[in-house]
Amino acid sequence: MTTLENTPPQADRGKVVDTAQYGLAGFLLVVGVVVLVDAAGLRDGFADQPVQPHTFGYIVGTVLVLLSVLLAVATFRGDVAEEESGEDVDLTQGSDWATVAKLGAIFLVVVLTISWLGWAIVGAFLFAGTAWVLGSRRLLLDVAIGAALSILTWYGFYVGLGIPIPAGILDGVL
Repeated sequence: MTTLENTPPQADRGKVVDTAQYGLAGFLLVVGVVVLVDAAGLRDGFADQPVQPHTFGYIVGTVLVLLSVLLAVATFRGDVAEEESGEDVDLTQGSDWATVAKLGAIFLVVVLTISWLGWAIVGAFLFAGTAWVLGSRRLLLDVAIGAALSILTWYGFYVGLGIPIPAGILDGVL
């Protein structure tokens, strides 16, 4: 006797229903309806515009409603999402609260010092500190990469987008 003979037929096993998918379908439906109502409230643009402002809202809202209906039908039919098999996480191990606490401390230092030190310095500290907590042991390289990234993002936001980010003690230098 093979193992296939011992398994009950598909009809005898009962239908598996993932009720969380109904919740997601309901959420998609609500968001889709809100987007459609919002789009209906937009004023028309200029007469010479080939695409009016509400068009994108109608498209997104309709797609969300359609996806919610399709998800509800698929869930009713018994379709269940396949488990992820390639995850590289050992679920038998507990959480590493020391790492979480160290990352939290780094973020707290960033929040408390960003207005005084400025983004260029604090961003470098954030990158280097996070890399150190997560296992990197090349401090000088991490600080250099962090400094380059924080200066580039500072200029990107401040000059490129016109969004002021605190320069801190480097005000006048940057």
